[in-house]
Amino acid sequence: MSDTNNKIQAFSFGDAEPVLNKNDFSQFYETWLCGNYYEPHISMNGLAKSFKSMPYLSTAIFFKKNQLVSSFKPTKLMSAADFERIVLDKLVFGNAYAQRIDNRLNEPHHYKGLMAKYTRRMKDPKEFLMLMNGYDEFVFASGTVCHIKSVDLDQEIYGTPEYISALQSAFLNESATLFRRKYYNNGSHAGFILYMTDSKIDDDDVEGIKQAMKDSRGPGNFRNLFLHAPGGNKDGLQLIPISELAAKDEFLNIKNVTRDDVLASQRTPPQLLGIIPSNAGGFGSIKEARESYWYSEIVPEQNQIAHAINEWAGHEIIGFKSFGEVNPI
Repeated sequence: MSDTNNKIQAFSFGDAEPVLNKNDFSQFYETWLCGNYYEPHISMNGLAKSFKSMPYLSTAIFFKKNQLVSSFKPTKLMSAADFERIVLDKLVFGNAYAQRIDNRLNEPHHYKGLMAKYTRRMKDPKEFLMLMNGYDEFVFASGTVCHIKSVDLDQEIYGTPEYISALQSAFLNESATLFRRKYYNNGSHAGFILYMTDSKIDDDDVEGIKQAMKDSRGPGNFRNLFLHAPGGNKDGLQLIPISELAAKDEFLNIKNVTRDDVLASQRTPPQLLGIIPSNAGGFGSIKEARESYWYSEIVPEQNQIAHAINEWAGHEIIGFKSFGEVNPI
């Protein structure tokens, strides 16, 4: 009879969570009607926090926002500050709102950008409200709010930001950075096992070594430790590193790969964001990249925002400068 205790056993765990998860119930519904308004299918608060998760994501969005604002032609009906609010909300949340402020003659006086994070659409497509203090509802007059949104595949109430597929890479980038910070703040940059077999070292010496190692952590990192063992053996004290390679964690590779994922979701050339190339050839001409980015990204975004607001308002209140006007030779 064989000894079953000596058999080698192996198992796997920690499978990645796929996008097409059959247990994901969110695929069976669209958007909930929560009381007086529709609840967004994506947490607006979560998107606001995700926007700050890594510098490449926020920098790419800010760069696109600055390009759009610099090309905007302010009028008495729409100021540059209100347009900036609309653009930033559109890029971060996939939703933006413009409110029409009427004068005493019920004529448009000016248009104001609303905070998309707290604005919700009601059951009537022409009615919107804003959440005040987390639970109070301020209802706008019917037909006075324009909703600018990106197209979503699952529902038509709210829009979805274009970078949603790159959030996993953004979170991985953030996790790598936080791990690195904790790694340095911890003070144990090179984890190891101190293996002592020397009979010359008694219990008092062991306690002294343990206390000295504890004192070397935290503030005052990279302290040297002196140990004197008269008559000790050469191999009586061994330092076996166990976390040096694991702690490095391919940090630079993770940062670079996740950066490329996020920039790909924004379709932003790295040279426009001030990223230093790692190769000798560089990223190419910044002038050509800027012009290509303008016509492939800025112009479509201009058209989407202008068409949505101008068609809703019934007259042109949103206009933009050309590439030559913004970038004179």
